[in-house]
Order: sequence, then structure tokens, then C-alpha cells
Amino acid sequence: MRLQPSLDQDAGLEAQRAAIQAECKRRGRQLVDVIEDAGFSAMDLKRPGIKAALEVLEAGDAKALVAAKLDRLSRSMIDFTALMATATKQGWALVALDCAVDTTTPAGEAMAHVLATFAQFERRLIGQRTREALAVKKKQGVRLGRPASISPQLARRIRLMRTRGLTLQEISERLNREGVPTPRGGAVWRPTSLPAVLRAS
Repeated sequence: MRLQPSLDQDAGLEAQRAAIQAECKRRGRQLVDVIEDAGFSAMDLKRPGIKAALEVLEAGDAKALVAAKLDRLSRSMIDFTALMATATKQGWALVALDCAVDTTTPAGEAMAHVLATFAQFERRLIGQRTREALAVKKKQGVRLGRPASISPQLARRIRLMRTRGLTLQEISERLNREGVPTPRGGAVWRPTSLPAVLRAS
């Protein structure tokens, strides 16, 4: 359900629209379209407005994406970096009026690269925090990763084959010959996966 903008939102959108129109007029550029994402968060790029704009740019029907504010494009520096890479690859410009990002000028391109550097820093911080959190959980004895899922019947059958003296390699080969899917839907059983599967069953 698309939310209708409040009066404050409407006033903000009007100001942004006016700023973009004034900038296009100053540069002597034609404004192809104004696309708004009223009622949608700018946390990521999965919004109908930005998707529509990117389709127009990819088709070559516009030469630049102009935003009055960078945080209306995306509040994630990682998403912004991806957007900048797409702009470079497809040959269109990226302009954010509030923070001097303008990939058509040397200074604006430099500012974009500064933001990209912070995006890389953000990615590395997220990775570091994730690794540290996983290490703490591992020390606490928490089993990491998605648990394997196996039917009780198959688990009993594997245990029976094991008690009859079959090696893990032989069990894997038999299951593969019979086309039995792995717990995660794969087609190939490996000996190393069997102990974990049995422990989880």
C-alpha cells in the first residue's frame, strides 16, 4: 500500500522539485521527468521510483540522475557506491545537490570517491562486527550456520548403513546413485557432511 505524503512531506518534495528544476535551468539542461518516492524509506534502492529512474537511464533516455538530497537517493553509502558504479558503466552522470556530488566535474567526482571510500570503511566495519559476534557465539557453544534438515526415516537409514559397516564414502555414493537430495536440496552427498547431518537429526 502506497502511503500518501503528509503536508510536511509534500512541502519537502515541492522544495526538492524546485531545487532540481532550478539546477537544470542553470545548466541549460532539459528535465526529462521528476520521479518521487513519497511514503517510501530511502534505506535502500528497492523502491518503485528509483527503479523507474534507473530503467530510463539504462535505456539511454536520460543523461543524468539528479537528486536534491543524497539521502533521498539512499542512506546507505554501500548502495550509493553501487549506484555510482552503475552510472560509470552505463555512461550517465550522478548529481546530488546538497553535498557537491557531480560526476560531470572533477571536484564533484572527487567528492563521490570520498563517499565511496567511506562506503568501503562501512563495509569493513560491518564485516569486522559480524566476525566478532560470530566468534563470541562460537565460544558460547552456539552452533553456527543453518541447521541441516533431514527426515527421521533417512536418518535411521543412514545410521543403519553405518552400523552395518559401510564407510561414510560408501553411504554417500549409495545416496548419490539413488538421487536422494541432500538436506539443503543439493544433488551430491559428501562423506564429510554425514556426521553433521546425523548430529542435527
